[in-house]
Amino acid sequence: MKTGVATVPLDYGRCPKWLFERMKRLSGGIMLAIAEEFGVEEILRRLSDPIWFQSLGCVIGFDYNSSGLTTTTLGALKEGIRGMEKELGIFICGGKGKTSKKTPQQIQQWGELLGLPQEKTKKLVYASKISAKIDSSCLQDGFQIYHHNLIFNKAGQWTVVQQGMNIDAQKARRYHWSSTGLKDFIEEPHSGIISDVRTNPLNLTARKSRENKKISTELVKEEPKTFLKDIALIQRHPNQITLMELKDVEFHWHQVVEEKFDLKRLEKTIFFAKSQQPKNFEQLLSLKGVGPRTIRALSLVGEIIYGAKPSYQDPVRYSFAHGGKDATPFPVDRPTLDKTIKILEKGIKKSKTSLEEKLQAQKRLNSLNL
Repeated sequence: MKTGVATVPLDYGRCPKWLFERMKRLSGGIMLAIAEEFGVEEILRRLSDPIWFQSLGCVIGFDYNSSGLTTTTLGALKEGIRGMEKELGIFICGGKGKTSKKTPQQIQQWGELLGLPQEKTKKLVYASKISAKIDSSCLQDGFQIYHHNLIFNKAGQWTVVQQGMNIDAQKARRYHWSSTGLKDFIEEPHSGIISDVRTNPLNLTARKSRENKKISTELVKEEPKTFLKDIALIQRHPNQITLMELKDVEFHWHQVVEEKFDLKRLEKTIFFAKSQQPKNFEQLLSLKGVGPRTIRALSLVGEIIYGAKPSYQDPVRYSFAHGGKDATPFPVDRPTLDKTIKILEKGIKKSKTSLEEKLQAQKRLNSLNL
């Protein structure tokens, strides 16, 4: 998985109108340049790269060190190509806050307008919903999703860019997804995650969590009463879990200490899930009402009672966009570096901005450590 890092403090301000208008024009020009030079698939691929996305936000003029880079850059992109989506072949759905919840509806509207097969539209809607649910329920890292965009082309290829906030840490974290090369929604699915804050999350997207997810599904399908009894016992004796009678398995300490669950609500959710008989963890996760607490409770029992330890490793890690001059972590990839600069320069020239604005954008590009 490609991963990157940026210092992304929460920013509660608003982008000035004069700046946003220029960002729209610049981003529109860059998208046209990429489409003409490499095709629309390249737009999706580049937006799924967290470091390239960060560079794009800097070039079009937003503050690099801000959570607003994500929301404003995507907003500028959406408005920058408005009216030429069909010509360009790229369609952007969703946005920030309440607009993020309208993503499936906007996908449906574009599907009808473009005459896409219903099955293709359904797959796009599913990709939007499941990626949002995975980053809130499978990867419980303390960041609450508040911004979600799905960008797609007529062929049904897509990229998801969404962002979560951690109010206590006053930080944001951005998650990138790409349909290209995606083999499994629930196992290491991200094309990149960018953040400068490391946590110890319940990470059920990790390969290491495979057995824990399998047991969670089995608990719902086969033993909901036993599961509810176990979770009630754990909740009553959170500081004595090491003394519990285990089923001949190695015990692993669970990082959720003194977790509080609404047992009546949990029981209702579990028995509804059982009635649906999910075939696998992905189907379980996609069920209505199955959210972070339900998943966490199942994982807790899977670990403490059955010894299936999930991963607590944060998938965020540091990397360079194009390598480092001292060959750390790898030598600079000059062809890729040159191509990135060339695309951004061409996009700046194509944008419908004044000469002065183009020169300022070029200066920002030149100042980036690409």
